[in-house]
Amino acid sequence: MATTATVDFWFDPACPYTWLTSRWVVEAATVRPLDVRWRVMSLAVLNEGRDDDPEGDPEGYLWVPVRICAAVLRQYGQEGLGAFYAALWADRGDGGAKQWMNDPGAALADAGLPPELAEAGSRGDYDGAVRASHAEAIALLGPHVGTPIVAAPDPGGDADARIAFFGPVLS
Repeated sequence: MATTATVDFWFDPACPYTWLTSRWVVEAATVRPLDVRWRVMSLAVLNEGRDDDPEGDPEGYLWVPVRICAAVLRQYGQEGLGAFYAALWADRGDGGAKQWMNDPGAALADAGLPPELAEAGSRGDYDGAVRASHAEAIALLGPHVGTPIVAAPDPGGDADARIAFFGPVLS
């Protein structure tokens, strides 16, 4: 029987390419012995201090969904965060191509979580947790990356070694 490997998946919840990659890793976990551990990172944190704003976020909107994710993780754990992230990008039956995430309050409700958790998005209560998780991801590959970052155990057998990569997996 194969040993289950834990795959850490750092994501910014507002990134559509990261969403596509998350579906790839979820699908991989259906055919391989993988346990996905959801971790937050933030494009807002990544782009702090840059002269340009590649995300076009001068108002700081990107903080909202990642703060909510950090609140969900702290209060409802991995299962809650995975359910919220899935609901955030779920097709709500409007027939159009999915271009952007759903309303966080509606996604919380769809995930069976209290919609009031959406209030965390407008406060800095979870910024320290977001920054710490983000720093852990960046430490694996360096500062010139983005979202997502995926880390898995080294298949060579070294129990302490991990292989990490950055970038969306689109197919």
